[in-house]
Amino acid sequence: MTNLALDTYYTLGRSGLRVSRLALGTMTFGPDWGWGADEATARHLFNTYIDAGGNFIDTADLYTNGTSETWIGQLIAERGLRDRVVITTKFSYNAEPGNPNAGGNGRKNILRAVEGSLRRLGTDYIDLYILHTWDRITPVEEVMRTFDDLVRSGKVRHVGLSDTPAWYAARAQTLSEWRGYEPLSALQLEYSLVERNIEREFIPMGLELGMGVMAWSPLASGLLSGKYRPSEGGFSGTGRLDTLKDSQNPGFQKFTDRNWNILTELENVSRDLGRSMAQVAVNWTLTRPGVGSVIVGATKLAQLEDNLKALEFEIPPELSDRLDAVSRPEPQFPYTFFNAEIQGMIHGGRPVGLKPAGYCPDLLIQAEGAGVS
Repeated sequence: MTNLALDTYYTLGRSGLRVSRLALGTMTFGPDWGWGADEATARHLFNTYIDAGGNFIDTADLYTNGTSETWIGQLIAERGLRDRVVITTKFSYNAEPGNPNAGGNGRKNILRAVEGSLRRLGTDYIDLYILHTWDRITPVEEVMRTFDDLVRSGKVRHVGLSDTPAWYAARAQTLSEWRGYEPLSALQLEYSLVERNIEREFIPMGLELGMGVMAWSPLASGLLSGKYRPSEGGFSGTGRLDTLKDSQNPGFQKFTDRNWNILTELENVSRDLGRSMAQVAVNWTLTRPGVGSVIVGATKLAQLEDNLKALEFEIPPELSDRLDAVSRPEPQFPYTFFNAEIQGMIHGGRPVGLKPAGYCPDLLIQAEGAGVS
C-alpha cells in the first residue's frame, strides 16, 4: 500500500475529479440532533482536516436540519477555499411534513433541493450532487435527465447515487451512456468489516461501469471505534449505538453475535499492529477494491486525528486475512454457483485466467488470417 497520504489525490470513478482518500463527513456538524459537535468543535475538525491536506467534504441537506451545510459554507468562505475543496451534498429526505413534493427523487424536489443547498452552502455550484436514498417510485430516466440538466446549467459538476439497489444504479449508468447524459461518478454506500454486502454487486459494478465507491460508516456507527467490547451480557460501552439500538434505522442495528466475533478479532489485530481499532478498521475499508474514498466523521478532535492516522500504515497480508475470514459474508444465491467447482464444470475443468495485458481479439484474428504464428 503506497501513496495514501491525505494530500495525495485520486480521480473519483471514471471522472477527472481529484479527491482525498479520506473524506470529512459532517453529519455531526450541529447540535440539532442531540449528539453533534458545536460550532467551535466543528471549526477545529474542519481546519484540522484541511490543514492535513484533505479536500473532500461530505454533507447533505438533511444533516442537522441544514446546519451542517450552513456551517460548511461559512467555514469554506472564511478561508477562501471554494476552488480548493470538493463539496458533496445529497438530497431525498423530506423536511416539510405534509408536503409530498418536498422530498423524494422527482424532478420537482431535486430542483427545489439543489437551490436550498446552494443557498445554505453559499456557493453557486456543487462539485458532487448525490441522490441520498432510493424512493422506490421515481423513474430512473427522470433522475438522470434532471442530473444532466443540472450539470449543463453549471449548478452541479458531477453526480452520484447513495443507498440504491445495484440494478437501479446499473440502469442509471447505462441510460447515461446511451443518451449522452452526465455519467455517475460515485456510489456512496455503507461499507465496513461488519457490513460487506456491497462486495457482491456494487464493487464489481462500480469497477466495470466507472463509479468510485465512497464508503460511509467504516466504523459501523462507532461499533469498531474501540468504545465497545464484547462481554457476557452482549457488550460493554456506551455511545450512539447504545442510545439508538432500538430505533428502526438499520444503520444502528449492530449488536449481533457475528459482530462481536469481528470486534474480538479486530481488537487482536490492532494489538498486534500497535494501532487503534478505529485506525485498523478504516484502513481495511480504504484498501478494498473499488473504494475511491472513505468518509470519516467525528464529534471530537481526537477522534478525527486518530482516524487520519489510518493512512500511515499497511496491514500485513496475514493479519488482513484474519479480518477477512471472520467478517466474510455468508454465500448467497446465485453467488454460490460461481465457486471453483461449478466454474470448472462450465470451462471443461480448465483454470479460468484473465486476458493478458494488451489482448486484442481483432488483432489476433488478423494475425492468424495472415498466417502469422
